[in-house]
Amino acid sequence: MNSNLEQFASDNYAGICPEAMDYMIKANQGSAPAYGNDEWTQKATDYFRELFEIDCEVFFTFNGTAANSLSLAALCQSYHSVICHETAHIETDECGAPEFASNGSKLLLAKGENGKLTPQEIESVITKRADIHYPKPKVISITQATELGTLYSIEELLDIKKVAHKYQLKIHMDGARFANAVAAMNQSPAEMSWKSGVDVLCFCGTKNGMALGEAIIFFNRALAEDFDYRCKQAGQLASKMRFISAPWLGLLETDAWLKNAQHANQCAAYLENELLKIEGVEIMFPREANAVFVKLPEQVINALKAKNWLFYTFIGVGGVRFMCSWNTTKGRIDELVGDIKTGLG
Repeated sequence: MNSNLEQFASDNYAGICPEAMDYMIKANQGSAPAYGNDEWTQKATDYFRELFEIDCEVFFTFNGTAANSLSLAALCQSYHSVICHETAHIETDECGAPEFASNGSKLLLAKGENGKLTPQEIESVITKRADIHYPKPKVISITQATELGTLYSIEELLDIKKVAHKYQLKIHMDGARFANAVAAMNQSPAEMSWKSGVDVLCFCGTKNGMALGEAIIFFNRALAEDFDYRCKQAGQLASKMRFISAPWLGLLETDAWLKNAQHANQCAAYLENELLKIEGVEIMFPREANAVFVKLPEQVINALKAKNWLFYTFIGVGGVRFMCSWNTTKGRIDELVGDIKTGLG
């Protein structure tokens, strides 16, 4: 099999979308000031303020682990804790980076159906202990869309906001697939973030068509004090910042960030519909964005791997995850479904 064929392991597998590439090439003409003092970075940050309808602080990092870890570190002292879902990326897939960046802020895990925290679960963690021997809860971290491909509704976000305000906690949103959530829910970015109580959002560009680059958006600007120093110390201040910010501008100015997400979601819906037609295939969680989780017999999984299909089986709580991206094609989905049918046959 040609190694360049589309795969369904992750939207990180996809290449750079045309809009991001076009703006990167434009930014490559001539010279520009370093460390973010260029016009591309200024335009991109201003566009984020326009998109989110608020005068926010915007920073760029190379990857999502750095974005999550540094933003959480800005919200916590080392003796604080962060409440997150037990399947949260900051818990399962960031190699202890949030604790490392914060010099020890502990992650406190909560349960919740379909990968989502509930106010009740959050409050049970908060009130479990209040003595000085236990790390003091300071932040609630939620992922939108969740690690299981589900979405927090506006009502659910507002309910979590009430708990956060009751106990004076901040809200961090891991927006690895925030664009997909916006596309699926047909709500404004503002409604899905700061208007619903989010203090800081890590908005992913890599999964949305960029080569690299995440935007950290502080809606509560006071929390961003000295954050540029934190990025520098962590090795996340890009000298040629324009090659992160210009592709972001390409996504934002052309609305490619939303079109890419809509396409990925539509492909996942098509994949889900095709899988539901097959006897012996079980969808594990509601398909609400661009991820489809499915239970397959072991022999089918092995047969797919033998045909060089790439996918993850360790994300979530078992089963197989198929992830669609901005460049997924219906033809490639049909090939995958056909091989699943053959494996079951």
